Amino acid sequence: MEIAELYKIYLNHPVISTDTRKVSNGCLFFALKGENFDANTFAEQAINEGAAYAIIDNLNFKKSEAYILVDDVLKTLQRLANYHRKQFTIPFIGITGSNGKTTSKELINAVLSEKYKTIATQGNLNNHIGVPLTILSIPQDCEIAIIEMGANHIGEIEQLCEISEPTLGIITNIGTAHIEGFGSREGVIKAKSELYHFIKENNGKLFLNEDDDLLTKLAEDIPSIKYSRLEINNISSNPFLSFEWKNIKIETQLYGEYNIPNILAAIKIGEYFNVEITAIKAALENYVSTNNRSQIVKLPNHTLYLDAYNANPTSMNAAIDSFSKLVDTKKLLILGDMLELGHVSQEEHQKVADKINQLKLNALLVGNEFQQIKINYDLKSVKNTDEAIAWLENNLNTFNSILIKGSRGIRLEKISEYIQKKGV
Repeated sequence: MEIAELYKIYLNHPVISTDTRKVSNGCLFFALKGENFDANTFAEQAINEGAAYAIIDNLNFKKSEAYILVDDVLKTLQRLANYHRKQFTIPFIGITGSNGKTTSKELINAVLSEKYKTIATQGNLNNHIGVPLTILSIPQDCEIAIIEMGANHIGEIEQLCEISEPTLGIITNIGTAHIEGFGSREGVIKAKSELYHFIKENNGKLFLNEDDDLLTKLAEDIPSIKYSRLEINNISSNPFLSFEWKNIKIETQLYGEYNIPNILAAIKIGEYFNVEITAIKAALENYVSTNNRSQIVKLPNHTLYLDAYNANPTSMNAAIDSFSKLVDTKKLLILGDMLELGHVSQEEHQKVADKINQLKLNALLVGNEFQQIKINYDLKSVKNTDEAIAWLENNLNTFNSILIKGSRGIRLEKISEYIQKKGV
């Protein structure tokens, strides 16, 4: 079936599902393949549960006209998304980066939605499946689309750009995330720069953090709207981040000075789209982070600083630096392994431990990667969250302020849940 023909069907059935547990009446079910499953086998179930059509790529599962046979379900989903994208002449903002892209996306959306009808990537659905699903959820009356793009291999951002065709772009930063997939820091730079290349080749514009020398160099021949930390002053973060901008005070509900570039990006994009200053202030002050990203949870005897969604050396060091500045003598770092670092993993975990020792902070290190390094000073290291919770049983009440940060695969949310139950 041609994409134009499938698009006509989509217009009559604009809800997309890739999961039989989330099938709604009249939706289109795309039978995607995974490492351990082939959703062609679930197509009949999807139809029985109310899907109008099932898009499949295995003839053996075609039971009736409700089953649409294509060469490749994933590629068809991506082509359909791009076809839908081409129906719009609105601004599409593409966001990527090693750290802060989800928070930046949420802040930008908060600011722009004060004036415009926007749509933004839900959660972190920022991969080869999530980006097409985001695009296919864009309604006809949308005025600005904000598309987050993630990657752990070279070429992925390029592919996502070809699907979403951003007219404006922003890279939050380039750090040392996903070294295992990219092979080296140079690989990370090459991969993230794919957004810049697309913007340049298609006569778009960048939003550029000119405090970042690497990003400035990469963008030197691309039209850019620049922003800088010099635009704000009187910065405070104890614990919530506040500052002055254009002679007005903005008091956010975000933790950590490492969020300043994310906030500056939202401000600059708001200005670019002529959002009123008072509306920008309101959006930034009302935004509350979720999903263990820069969250603060106040308990009767403890304050938790949750940043346990992901971690890499750049974000880990920034979080430790911010936490070290808190005015509290009874502080504890609970840090989980930084995953996907490949051959630099042991070196980077050693640097984190050395930094903690240098700052004279109390720490509980969780995971096998931290177990592999040399610790010649007073830091507690455990294999997993169960051992961490066992240690906290006897030591939790020694501390008031607790930072929890690590890669999601370490499941530090179990520790957060334990402390919150204990603290009620």
